[in-house]
Amino acid sequence: MPGFSTTTKVAEIARRNGRLAEGERFVPEETPVAFSYAGSTHAVMMATPADLEDFAVGFSLTEGIVTGPGEIETIEVLAEDKGIDVQIRLVDAQNDALTARRRHIAGPVGCGLCGIESIEQAVRVTPSVRASSLTLRADDVVEAVRLLNGQQPLHRVTRAVHGAGFYIPGKGLIAVREDVGRHNALDKLVGAARRAGHAGDAGAVVVTSRVSVEMVQKTAIIGSPFIIAISAPTALAIRTAEEAGMTLIALVRGEEFEIFTGAQRVVSGAERRIGNG
Repeated sequence: MPGFSTTTKVAEIARRNGRLAEGERFVPEETPVAFSYAGSTHAVMMATPADLEDFAVGFSLTEGIVTGPGEIETIEVLAEDKGIDVQIRLVDAQNDALTARRRHIAGPVGCGLCGIESIEQAVRVTPSVRASSLTLRADDVVEAVRLLNGQQPLHRVTRAVHGAGFYIPGKGLIAVREDVGRHNALDKLVGAARRAGHAGDAGAVVVTSRVSVEMVQKTAIIGSPFIIAISAPTALAIRTAEEAGMTLIALVRGEEFEIFTGAQRVVSGAERRIGNG
C-alpha cells in the first residue's frame, strides 16, 4: 500500500503573551478517498489518508455491504491526481448482492448522508444489542477515555482530528484510530478490530466526538452494547440507543460522566461480567 502524508507544516501568525509572532505548526491532511467496488465508485469521503485498509473494511461493514471481513477478497489502494481510490473486490455472492442493491436504490441523492439515497435508508432499523451480557464498572468508563486521550498521536501534533477506540475490560484499548471525520475514525476502528478478530460484543466503543445517530447505528451494527463519548449526544442518538438496548455514556470529564441509556450495565467491580466475545 502506498504511503501518504497525514500532516503538513504551515506558516502561521500566532498571538502569544499579547504579541503577534510568525511561526509554524502542523495541520492534518484532508484527502478525497473513494471506495470503489468491482470498479464502480460507491462513495467518496473526505478523510485522513491513513489506515485505509481498515477504513475500507469498517466502511463496508457499517454500511451493510458485507457482514464480515471474509467477504472481502482484495483491497487495493491507488493514488490518483487529486485523491485516493480504494478498490475493493468482494466475493462473488456479495458483489452480486451489491449490484442488485444499486439497481434498487438508483435515483437522485436526497439527504446528504454518505451512501444514503432516501429518507427510509437514513432512518434504517438499528440492530438490537439488548442481549449482550457485557457490563462495565464506573472505573472502566473513566479508564477508557483516559487511555484514548493518551493514544492519539495525530491529534497530539495537530489538535484537529477525532479519535475512536475499542475498550475491552481487563485488556484496555485494543485498537485506536484517528481521522478528521468522526464517522471515518469509527469506521477505521471497526475495520481494525474486526480484522484482528475481536467481536463487537466483547467491548465498548469510545469516541472523542459528540454522539450522532449514525455513530450509534455503526456501534450497534458491529454488536457493541456500549458507546462512550467525551462530548454530548443528540436527542435522536439517545432515542436510537434506547431502542437498540445500548448503553450510551457521554460528557466524560475526569471521574465524572453522564449515562443517558442502559444504566444497568454500569455496575460495581464485583458484578462485572464479560460479554459473549
